[in-house]
Amino acid sequence: MLNPMRKAAVFFRDSRAGILEETEHGYRFTYDQKYLDSSDPRPISIHFPLVRQPFTSPTFFPFFDGLIPEGWLLTLVERNWKLNVRDRMGLLLTTCRDCIGAVSVLPEE
Repeated sequence: MLNPMRKAAVFFRDSRAGILEETEHGYRFTYDQKYLDSSDPRPISIHFPLVRQPFTSPTFFPFFDGLIPEGWLLTLVERNWKLNVRDRMGLLLTTCRDCIGAVSVLPEE
């Protein structure tokens, strides 16, 4: 098993749906077992159907990249928090605690 470099708890509405991890080989998203076993689990995206196996990618998942601000707001975030726009995981962890829509992302210790 790979040791994650950074982790994020992914919420769908008010339920913890899973965990997004940055690893030395890319990224991994895994649904929480408790979420999958709940009475009405919903996929966070059509690209992440409800399965027990982790999703892996050598590059940042487009779904999560789409949650990151763009344009003038991204410039503001970059300036105020001194973040590199290429650090997509860092941007996600900093800016997506309260996203528009049903999904939010919080840093996981």
